[in-house]
Amino acid sequence: MDVPLFQAKSNGEIKMLVEIINIIAGLVLAMGILPSIPAIGKDLEKIARWLGGFQTLIGVIAIIIGVLNFGLQGIVAIIAGLVLVMGILPNIPVIGKDLLKVAKWLGGFQTIIGVIAIIIGIWGLL
Repeated sequence: MDVPLFQAKSNGEIKMLVEIINIIAGLVLAMGILPSIPAIGKDLEKIARWLGGFQTLIGVIAIIIGVLNFGLQGIVAIIAGLVLVMGILPNIPVIGKDLLKVAKWLGGFQTIIGVIAIIIGIWGLL
């Protein structure tokens, strides 16, 4: 009997996945301001720096999960994912260069997008 690695039992579990990916993507995007958070800022920055090594992977997962869970959480995941995968966007045939322009523009708001992704992700978990 084959047992899948991940099997969502309900829509709530899938929804929770997009919220968690928003928090993770938000930590990576908001890495620059995390040390200014009292008490836990330095630890959050260490986690975000480690996660930054997986930035492209996190971005791809965020986009896929965002498309599958379209709504507020999904839109935030797609936007955060586009900024995180900026380096590989030109390799996408036909629309890659246009996506890169959008992602570069969004990159100017990287920290704000990160903070919003963290807040929206936490809000969704409550």
